[in-house]
Amino acid sequence: MRVRRAVRALLLDGDALVLLRRTRPDRPVYWTTPGGKIEPDDASPEAALRRELDEELGATAGPVRQVFACGEESPGLYRLNTFYVCRLASMDLSRRHGPEFEDPARGRYDVDLVPCTPADLAAIDLIPETLAAYLQDHAADLPGLLP
Repeated sequence: MRVRRAVRALLLDGDALVLLRRTRPDRPVYWTTPGGKIEPDDASPEAALRRELDEELGATAGPVRQVFACGEESPGLYRLNTFYVCRLASMDLSRRHGPEFEDPARGRYDVDLVPCTPADLAAIDLIPETLAAYLQDHAADLPGLLP
């Protein structure tokens, strides 16, 4: 079984999480956090996270803190996702780049700000499900974990 290590951002903009609303032709709309695979040339997981934020959002973030990790298994692949909470420093969506945006068949990656409350997060289809469950218990804690 292959293991794919990924980093994901619980990126706070004020009292809201910056999420990607995914619209794909093969499934219902869902939301996910920005981030992605750790590449061999990334100096560290944090460097990978900062690269992914730049690619997916044209964004920079302040200090990061690891808060959660979960695994997802599919045939032949185990995804190990590590989540970091951080605050948005800047975002310029015109700077987005990467393979996600080069192939229209991959669908849309729209940016949404969703209030970081259990009720607001429960109202969307946030994946992975283990993250959605974690946020039901800990959404209110996230802002206090950062300077």
